[in-house]
Amino acid sequence: MSYTHLSIIERSKLEILHQQGKSARAIAQELGRHHATICRELRRNAAQEPYHAERAQESYIQRRKSSIPVGKWTPEQATRIEKKLQATWSPEQIVERLRQEGQAIVCFKTIYRWLYAGLLARGTLAVLRHKGKRQKPAETRGKFAVGRPISQRPKEVRSRETFGHWELDTVLSGRRKSKGCVATFTERKTRLYTAIRMPDRTALSMEIAFGVAASQYPSGAFQTATADRGKEFACYASLEATHGVQVYFADPYSSWQRGSNENANGLLREFFPKGTDFAQISDEALDKALHLINHRPRQCLGWRTAHESFSEELSHLA
Repeated sequence: MSYTHLSIIERSKLEILHQQGKSARAIAQELGRHHATICRELRRNAAQEPYHAERAQESYIQRRKSSIPVGKWTPEQATRIEKKLQATWSPEQIVERLRQEGQAIVCFKTIYRWLYAGLLARGTLAVLRHKGKRQKPAETRGKFAVGRPISQRPKEVRSRETFGHWELDTVLSGRRKSKGCVATFTERKTRLYTAIRMPDRTALSMEIAFGVAASQYPSGAFQTATADRGKEFACYASLEATHGVQVYFADPYSSWQRGSNENANGLLREFFPKGTDFAQISDEALDKALHLINHRPRQCLGWRTAHESFSEELSHLA
């Protein structure tokens, strides 16, 4: 129901009519208001005898100021949220994880409003993660005879029902910077993401990087691998023979068939944007970025982290 509050002009008329001894109904008829509105106004200002329009207006202004909600922002809550933002968590991840832990928290949209209003991180929007991909340059290094197509991959791999199935790719340095790049690995069920630096984008470097990644986990953690048709995966036969892993190749121009790895590569680009020279990136900097990525709560994992989900699957292997 829409309505307007009494104005200072109406209160002045009310004062004059009230001093003339007119009833609340008569005053209401003169002002075009409901008689209950006039009764409430006189009752609120009963301590002011006779009724005084100016003092009634001042009281009204004070009541309006006190009716504005204080809000849920506190320095303690701001510190807690800022800590998660600095750990590269999104506002939605912060809210859902704290809710699961039984801690009272505001809506994630409120966190955005606080950030835009300068109540968090001094209004620095750099703490927000940025999404989006740029088109990659076309492959110019030739072709090779790929192995098993993705159409032959078991259905349980696609449905993420079983553990130990990985997606592979490479993330390159800026063009004309250096040949340094990163081999990336994403486990499909738990979304664990790891990356190994390589001196160049060759099959030999990929074979070595795969061996380093596989050696970090117990036997059975690598069962299948799904890669694109880049020349660095021409070593697939050696990977299958050495590590006992089945390698499948996505269809041409079908990056969505390796969506988990593509998404994770986008997360890595938040730390190392386009143009970064991976030959100049230290292992410590790369490990820190991977730690932050794998320790974020994920909606697809029920707001658990990839590290927590992966550790649970490893315990089943043991």
